[in-house]
Amino acid sequence: QVQLVESGGGLVQAGGSLRLSCVASGSIFSINHMGWYRQAPGKQRELVARIISGGSTNYADSVKGRFTISRDNAKNTVYLQMNSLIPEDTAVYYCNAQMIRSGENYARNWWGQGTQVTVSS
Repeated sequence: QVQLVESGGGLVQAGGSLRLSCVASGSIFSINHMGWYRQAPGKQRELVARIISGGSTNYADSVKGRFTISRDNAKNTVYLQMNSLIPEDTAVYYCNAQMIRSGENYARNWWGQGTQVTVSS
């Protein structure tokens, strides 16, 4: 079995910072890309940031310059450093990874359970 476990969410005032972490564990053969999505109440889930195995990154326009995604391949961990938070960043943040499980030859998307981020004004 494979799972993604997020941590680091919480309540913060506007202008503050939070750091999210997500660890992939289980029978993993390889991880392609890892990333973060978010879903606010009444809205669709959207991509926040993604990082591929080679280190290339892409960000939603709304978070460019404020959020930074990074990855520790040795620990199968992805981080999201969120600075200058604004109330519009309030959402459940989900970790996502495209992984190949041991014994399989195709990649699948996996999701974490989500962590709440609330930014107060």
